[in-house]
Amino acid sequence: MRKSKLLLILGFCLLLAASFISKDNWLYLKPKAGDSITKFLVRYQINDACSKEKFLEFNDLDENDDLLLDKGYKLPIKIETYNGTSIRTSLGIKDYNLAIKIQDYNLKMLSKKVRDTDYRKSMVLWVPIHLLNCKDAITSSQKEATVRTIDIPLFGKKESKVTISSNKLKGCVYYLVSGHGGPDPGAMTNHAGNSLCEDEYAYDVTLRLAKTLMEKGATVYMIIKDLNDGIREEKFLTCDKDEVCHPNLKIPYNQVKRLRQRTVAVNTLYLKHKKEAKKQRCIVIHVDSRSKKEQIDVFFYHHKNSKTGKNLANKLRNTFEKKYNEHQKGRGYEGEVSHRGLYMLTYTHPATCYIELGNIQHDRDRKRVEIKENREALANWIGEALVKE
Repeated sequence: MRKSKLLLILGFCLLLAASFISKDNWLYLKPKAGDSITKFLVRYQINDACSKEKFLEFNDLDENDDLLLDKGYKLPIKIETYNGTSIRTSLGIKDYNLAIKIQDYNLKMLSKKVRDTDYRKSMVLWVPIHLLNCKDAITSSQKEATVRTIDIPLFGKKESKVTISSNKLKGCVYYLVSGHGGPDPGAMTNHAGNSLCEDEYAYDVTLRLAKTLMEKGATVYMIIKDLNDGIREEKFLTCDKDEVCHPNLKIPYNQVKRLRQRTVAVNTLYLKHKKEAKKQRCIVIHVDSRSKKEQIDVFFYHHKNSKTGKNLANKLRNTFEKKYNEHQKGRGYEGEVSHRGLYMLTYTHPATCYIELGNIQHDRDRKRVEIKENREALANWIGEALVKE
């Protein structure tokens, strides 16, 4: 009895001394410089489709995400105690061939110097779930991610069905504020005989963002709402003045009153969710207006005293730079992050980022919001950054 206890204690001591972290019976490891997700998984020979799917789910990652060097990632490899007798009795299995596969895996990891010690000395077994029944190895949190569909009339008849297929943002609350609205159309211009209003294009991108966040399990509030527009596909979005502020309040013309109204809406909801929310963020979306000759990239503001707001703005900016490098190689990206004392940045309780999508007066910038596919891309890229935050 004393011998077995001593072996167990020795095993845990060796485990703590090893170059990996163990918690919740799963193996946690940090990547090396230059590791992509695939390269990382290949090192531990868990690059099969099922293991990769589990890895992405465990760590709330997308396939093209980058890995952080200072972060330990949960691998689909179970940590089990070896009893000093056999793998079968250690794991309570009868399958001899399976036991041999698990033994071979551990010895191969040792020979490749991925493992520091022989499992027979450390008393610690690595059991990759693909050697078991990968499809059954689902955590309780993943079981909760059962696909379900809800109806959100605000998104319009064609887009009202929202399929929630992920828990990546479960417990996260987002307050989305599209600029201007009601009696204030914001920046305006004319193109091909049509009037373009800032509030309409900012609103359409914001609606699309709301949908993509909800699909990932987030709680989302549209602070400015148009009850009959929905997500639109047209190039030229009709200007109107029927937007309301959450819950359904008429928007005042006076700018200070208008900003105070939406700030109160955000802060009231923030206090409601403060105790149970994993995190709360406010995203304010505008379209700028400058000289017709001045082209600008999407840029971001945060409050100078908000470290979280600054980190959020940088995460958004870095995501946009990455996307431009992927989709328009050689174009370059000059979107900036800076701090401003804007009303919505100063008085909202949650960390807030203010986004300017482009110059509505410039021909190329205008296409960024005129074309529906571009509006969708803007929403998706913002959403991707928020998932990574």
